[in-house]
Amino acid sequence: MKRVVVAFLVAVTIQEVDAQTTSSDSLTLYPSILLDGEYVPHIKIEDVVKVGKRRFKNRREMSQYYKMIYNLKKTYPYAQIAKYKLLEINENLKTLKTDREKKEYIVNAEKELRNQFEKDLTKLTVSQGKMLIKLIDRETGRTSYELVKELKGGFSATFWQGIARLFGSNLKIKFDPQGEDKILNELIFLYEQGLI
Repeated sequence: MKRVVVAFLVAVTIQEVDAQTTSSDSLTLYPSILLDGEYVPHIKIEDVVKVGKRRFKNRREMSQYYKMIYNLKKTYPYAQIAKYKLLEINENLKTLKTDREKKEYIVNAEKELRNQFEKDLTKLTVSQGKMLIKLIDRETGRTSYELVKELKGGFSATFWQGIARLFGSNLKIKFDPQGEDKILNELIFLYEQGLI
């Protein structure tokens, strides 16, 4: 109750200060927090994103940059889905008691994912596939190889790693936000903010 009264008093005080510029019948109530023993008004301000103008050395570099944006828009939603599906699978596995139940659950989950996404994922280009592998590592904290090994076993992980290598990819690759993937990491931030 004390907090509500203090918030009301803060709002009234602010209104009195602004009385010359606002009408007397408008009242804004600001939430307050306890800071150093005093209640102060607290307003959440949205993040402000400042992006400098990107300069390119040549047309090729510019083309690669815009291709990266295009590929990110194609693959990032799948990385998000992978993150949430993995969380869902892990939560459901905790409820199962026997190894047989867990194995059956994983087989059924894989069938469901294949039915839902296989057609779309096979349409990805090689460069989009490579990006998706990195994004899955970024979103889940584990490489695609580690995920396959955890869910399907070492043999399956090795098999799929061999297939990936045939297509010039690597399931063991990690997302490197400070090095090779620095620009991609910046683009992900812009994408999440709705700026690209």
